[in-house]
Amino acid sequence: MIRKLITAVAALLSSSVIATAQTPFGFETIATFDQPWAMAVLPQGGFLVTEKAARLAYVSASGEVQTVAGAPSVTDDGQVGLHDVALAPDFETSGLVYLTWVDGIDGGALHLGRGKLDLAGLQLADLKVIWRATPMGGDGHPGAMIAFGPDGHLFLTSGDRQLGDPAQVLGDSRGKILRLNADGTPASGNPFPDAPEVWTLGHRNPYGLTFDETGRLWSHEMGPRGGDELNVIAAGQNYGWPLVSEGRKYSGLAIPDHATRPEFAAPLIEWTPIIAPAGMVYYDGAVFPEWRGSLLLGGLASQALIRVEVGRDSAREVDRWDIGNRIRDVAADAEGHVYVLEDGSDARLVRLTYGN
Repeated sequence: MIRKLITAVAALLSSSVIATAQTPFGFETIATFDQPWAMAVLPQGGFLVTEKAARLAYVSASGEVQTVAGAPSVTDDGQVGLHDVALAPDFETSGLVYLTWVDGIDGGALHLGRGKLDLAGLQLADLKVIWRATPMGGDGHPGAMIAFGPDGHLFLTSGDRQLGDPAQVLGDSRGKILRLNADGTPASGNPFPDAPEVWTLGHRNPYGLTFDETGRLWSHEMGPRGGDELNVIAAGQNYGWPLVSEGRKYSGLAIPDHATRPEFAAPLIEWTPIIAPAGMVYYDGAVFPEWRGSLLLGGLASQALIRVEVGRDSAREVDRWDIGNRIRDVAADAEGHVYVLEDGSDARLVRLTYGN
């Protein structure tokens, strides 16, 4: 209890100092959206952006926004709807695009689908569901983030839907990070023979997923009342939720922390008070050379862009810039330009410009 109090006070003091730091960049607005959720930078220039109410948008390099036909029907309710968008590793030749969404009764199920992008016709053709969460149902956000590994495997986060217990049940896809083939089938070599799609378990709401230059997989997830986490994801690990957490239950009741159960993988960083992390990219670009080797995270409740330096076995927050709006996603292009997608109505997609 004393350790948690000290940690919380220290985090509050440090975050207030970091958050007031002057931003070393300016903003160039590219386009605006209604309840956007995620973005993918196209190699030829421009973006794909998802809006929660089932719109897939194409944004040209000049900022013109057009609707792409062929997006799935979704359950647009509360925290669920149309979520992530990701390009296949061979997108430049295949044109394949992946989407995640929730659809169905009783809270709905998380779906992963794949289709072929036809920009000339502004259509996502032949979209097919290639994976679906079982069992379905629950409340709250489903995770739904996609990252492709260096070997081409697809990693997918699946939130616990505020149910808690499923995160510890291998036969339940909720509260897990999955490792799949590009067609949505379980990848060979996964660590649990009785749950062939599962890579790790014990997650609450993993809402950021990215690989660094060494091939390590990083994830952040939202804690309950405090205890947001940044984790290195390793095959077969159990991250403890809901048995342990650095946060508390919404009622205020305590949850045992990771130190009480060393068999569970502990976060490299925990945030109390919360930052409500959203979106994440590993940065190794040339536009902001001082950021190379860092993770860039969006913050919803914190309304901030957060930079975390990562080492071989360490991670530490080094910058927190107050953006003044909730941040839903962060991305970078091949040249090293950084893009931030805001949350809510009239939310901007902005490019960070060097110097303010």
